Amino acid sequence: MGRVSGRAKTESETQPDGGVSGMSIGPIVSSAHLAGGSSPGLSEVEYGLIISWHAFSRWIVRGMSAIGLHDLSPVEVLILHTIRHRGRSKKLADICLVLDIEDVHIASYAIRKLERAGLVSTGRQGKEKTVSISDKGADACDRYAAVREKLLVSSTQTARPDEQTLSEMAAVLRFLSGAYEQAARAATTL
Repeated sequence: MGRVSGRAKTESETQPDGGVSGMSIGPIVSSAHLAGGSSPGLSEVEYGLIISWHAFSRWIVRGMSAIGLHDLSPVEVLILHTIRHRGRSKKLADICLVLDIEDVHIASYAIRKLERAGLVSTGRQGKEKTVSISDKGADACDRYAAVREKLLVSSTQTARPDEQTLSEMAAVLRFLSGAYEQAARAATTL
């Protein structure tokens, strides 16, 4: 075996195909140094979260663009749909809580942008800022829902997990979000 940067070459580095044939590749992760710990499966989930988040972000932005709203960020799209949820006014603090937005100014800026676009209206309930969906905003959410149904839901119906499995996956993701939040709090104290 030869040497690579002062170390012995591994068997895969000495094989012409890079050692891929006949070799177990291992977990699909973005950071092998983290997968080498006691939970490589968690590293696989983390990589899945990374690529899912980016794909989901692209989808929601392009889905809104498909209905004519071209300049919205992922956070703005999420806030718009949260405000539309159940057709009731929302407090700024509740929007931040539901979407787990730590920096209130990010949500405030997004709401101002949505208001300038005529998609939401703001008001006050006591000392708290409230936000309501406008007719234009509700229409945009409905048109997005139709595009989502056609391009995402219908096209994946036979290939994706069934509704019960999707609900179970969502429960696992919510559990993991709590675990990551607790770990983040603990890391802050170090």
